[in-house]
Amino acid sequence: MKKKIAILGSTGSIGENTLKIIKSDKKNFDVVLISTNKNINRVLKQAKEFKVKNIIISDLKSFQKAKLKFKNSKIKIFNKFDIFNKVFKKKNDFIMCSITGLDGLQPTIESIKHTKNILIANKESIICGWKLIKKELIRYKTKFIPVDSEHFSIWSLLENNKISNIDKIYITASGGPFLKLPKNKFKKIQIKKALKHPNWKMGKKISIDSATLMNKLFEVIEAKNIFNIDYKKIFILVHPDSYVHAIIKFKDGLTKILIHDTSMKIPIFNAIYFNDKNKKISSKEIDLKKLNSLNLMKPDIQKFPAIKILKLLPNKSSLFETILISVNDEIVNLFLNKKISFDRIVPTIIGIIKSKKFLKYKRIYPKNLNNIIELNKIVRFKIKSMVYKI
Repeated sequence: MKKKIAILGSTGSIGENTLKIIKSDKKNFDVVLISTNKNINRVLKQAKEFKVKNIIISDLKSFQKAKLKFKNSKIKIFNKFDIFNKVFKKKNDFIMCSITGLDGLQPTIESIKHTKNILIANKESIICGWKLIKKELIRYKTKFIPVDSEHFSIWSLLENNKISNIDKIYITASGGPFLKLPKNKFKKIQIKKALKHPNWKMGKKISIDSATLMNKLFEVIEAKNIFNIDYKKIFILVHPDSYVHAIIKFKDGLTKILIHDTSMKIPIFNAIYFNDKNKKISSKEIDLKKLNSLNLMKPDIQKFPAIKILKLLPNKSSLFETILISVNDEIVNLFLNKKISFDRIVPTIIGIIKSKKFLKYKRIYPKNLNNIIELNKIVRFKIKSMVYKI
């Protein structure tokens, strides 16, 4: 019997890689639903190739355009994610949640009840809504598998080990395109150079987050939430080759390291086939040169002050994480729109989140999805009204 899978965010890099893996095993998979924001042509091409009957196009204008263009098609095109009950008659085997940003939180939470296994590659959902996600996972007995390479690596290394046996977790960061650039030259960094990641091909927003190391800060928060580990046990190591993805030192004296090629296909493949060890993916031979010169180092806090934000984070998940995500999004947008220099991104973020009106949210916990969505809107509005002061 074919395994049923839905892919939310099918036109992004995670979605595309998921479909590439499924393409080589079409006889065993039935893609029941895919989604995009605006990429009409690509999502319809995917639908035809994989014989998908249901598409969600979340951007209203793009949805209306697609409906008009394909009104005689047998493919059902929707605009909202509240149609899951209509489309999914029984639980899917997998749902891949790879919609970027906080827009992915609501569909992620709503999809949990409709799948046996949920694969999440949306960091904002895990950072801001983990408490709500975990509640739904328990309620519907859905298995959760993280897809980001670092968190999938930790998840894999924990096999047959209890979380209580963890002494320390090390998450690696490439250091981005400016690892060797002197700090006094950060002010003149151009957008084009900031978007050029040395190892991974990513979208604009996450590329800037990688260049500031903010993305790694987010991954620490994710690891804390997913594995219920204290911040004091999670460390960041700069590793320019991105060959080692995670290291765990256990209390029993053992230390495990996970390496793989710089390709998201590998964690996605293993997430889909986690219980089928007979499947094989094409990968490179072990790179002995890289293994013999891992070049692991602690990050330079002067060049990457984002690490300082860790000291501001509360141990329990709160609405403060939503503040951080929302503020970062808006300030990164300012840089991408040439309204702020690269070296001012993180200091500006720190200055804003340390204000009294935002610090109070460290003591307020998300009770429902609406708490997070509304706070995100409020913060973004406030940041936009403050732009002229920056």
